[in-house]
Amino acid sequence: MSRAAEETNRRMLRARDAMDRDYAQPLDVPALARIAHVSSAHFTRTFRATFGETPHRYLQRRRVERAMFLLRESDHSVTDICYEVGFGSPGTFSRTFHDIVGRSPRAYRKEAVAKAAAREEAAAEVPNCFTMAWMRPSSFG
Repeated sequence: MSRAAEETNRRMLRARDAMDRDYAQPLDVPALARIAHVSSAHFTRTFRATFGETPHRYLQRRRVERAMFLLRESDHSVTDICYEVGFGSPGTFSRTFHDIVGRSPRAYRKEAVAKAAAREEAAAEVPNCFTMAWMRPSSFG
């Protein structure tokens, strides 16, 4: 790999890291291009070539991934989660979530809660002696 290609990859990674870290903040292509030290048009083309999706889509996906976690692990309302992960409107959040996940945020939460309950029920059926034996530290090493 050439030195120029390595530098380009570093710049794109720097911008992607900023999106991963500050996903809930208002980020736009010009701000991300400044982080990568390139023009907005060059940034968009290069980011897509490097990561296989546009910066906007990457940021949306990152926000949806965080929303999925919050829907599973918190009791915050869908609207609160929408704003917490950086979306500007519940409608855009629901539409984007459905496009990426394949179901609405409410349906995803309902399904996740049902799966968690089923896992807990299945775990309760395992005899304690098996659980203790399985959790025992191994002497192999």
